[in-house]
Amino acid sequence: MEVFKESQLQKDKFRSAANKLLNSCFVMKKKEDKRNDYIFILQNKELFVEYFELLGYKIEINENQGVVALSNMNGTGRLRLKKIESIILLILRLLYVEKRKELSLIEDIVVLADEIHQKYNMLKIETKANLDKTTMREAIRLFRRYNLVTNIDRDVTMSDARIKIYPSILFAIPNDNLNSMYDAINEKLNQYAKGGESSDDEDINQD
Repeated sequence: MEVFKESQLQKDKFRSAANKLLNSCFVMKKKEDKRNDYIFILQNKELFVEYFELLGYKIEINENQGVVALSNMNGTGRLRLKKIESIILLILRLLYVEKRKELSLIEDIVVLADEIHQKYNMLKIETKANLDKTTMREAIRLFRRYNLVTNIDRDVTMSDARIKIYPSILFAIPNDNLNSMYDAINEKLNQYAKGGESSDDEDINQD
């Protein structure tokens, strides 16, 4: 492979970026601690594509969104979510789409924890009427690990806590059309509200 012919510095940069992709699935331009890796991957796209193809992975680079996404071509390695985590993830994506319609692509999408609670409360889920602090804290911690969100304020259980949603969330639950995506998420949330989902777990891309 061409990567083995590069200088030690280039090899180290390649190793760092590749490991970050394997560990968290997404590398983004908007995330300060990942920006240099994002640029390096763009500059060396062929090397990364060749390397990950050997491992059975596919790299998707979306320069409009500033996201590099890694997925397993065999459909394995998916993250198993609890139903409540799936609901919160869907809400986050719905909020992202709603706010993206109001803002330019260069502006960050930031929501308040209270907005997540409001969306959740609209579902009127009898088995869990409200999001408790532990569930909220653990869900945000999980999604932060996979570079889907980051909390600007330390305590995400406060109603005015700010949470930045990254464009990677569009790739965690892929859908090519924003309007159909918006409708699909609303429909999915309605299914949850009506008890239409019997499974306790959901799959998302985590390869």
